[in-house]
Amino acid sequence: MTTETDLLPHGSAVERLATGATWSEGPLWIPDEGVLRWSDISGNRIMRWEAATSEVSVHRSDVEFTNGRMLDRDGSVVQCSHGRRRLERELPDGTVTEIVSRWGEHRLNSPNDVALAPDGSYWFTDPDYGITQPREGHPGIREYGACHVFRWSDTDGLTSVIDDMDRPNGIAFSPDGSIVYVTDTGPELGARRNHRIRAYDVNDAQSSNGRKFAAIEVGLPDGITVDIEGNVWSSAGDGVHVFSPEGMKLTFIPVPEVVANLCFGGADGTDLFITATTSLYRVRTSTRAAQF
Repeated sequence: MTTETDLLPHGSAVERLATGATWSEGPLWIPDEGVLRWSDISGNRIMRWEAATSEVSVHRSDVEFTNGRMLDRDGSVVQCSHGRRRLERELPDGTVTEIVSRWGEHRLNSPNDVALAPDGSYWFTDPDYGITQPREGHPGIREYGACHVFRWSDTDGLTSVIDDMDRPNGIAFSPDGSIVYVTDTGPELGARRNHRIRAYDVNDAQSSNGRKFAAIEVGLPDGITVDIEGNVWSSAGDGVHVFSPEGMKLTFIPVPEVVANLCFGGADGTDLFITATTSLYRVRTSTRAAQF
């Protein structure tokens, strides 16, 4: 069984790489560029940290409140847009195009986070923060009347795969793709019953057997990532909490700001990048992200 010493090298410490954002979210390591890209949602911009120089810069401004993102197999970045209420793609040449913005006749709420499934489809969460939180998008209504997790593929289009959560938020798959983990941030930020991570079995592009996987006691479980051993790394109000595939707490990494999201990256893939309120942090680990 994985232990704390298997996850963090001796002397590993959290270091701040950048600061000055308003609400840091959606980190993504882009290996071909050697950079970490992340969202400053309320600042309506995408930030960039370059590993070779430690230089911090603005990748794009006036981006319509992007949030979570992932790297597709073709090297393009798939990202969630609160303002445009859509899932979109940024190509390596900088071109940004829509992937999907409607479920039937209804607009999406405000796509929040996205994960690549083993079959190449995109699974993304669609809470309503971009239409209810003044600094994260534009005022609007939930046109389909709920907050779902969706699956999109070229062949199947858009389908709802999870509809029993209050505010689905972070999303990640187990190493073999048989389980999808989704965080629930609840109808209100103070609703204790919804500070949880749920797990669902995945079969034939559908989910089933939804169940509580773990709970966060301080703050909320927002973004999550999964390592090669199937351990779930979760954001929280006080840092990063790591759970075994069975839901047992393995370790805790304190962070001085509220953590929104996290991802693995760096030259050998073992750096854990953490977006937390105004800043970007890094901690060295002994593992790396799950890959299909």
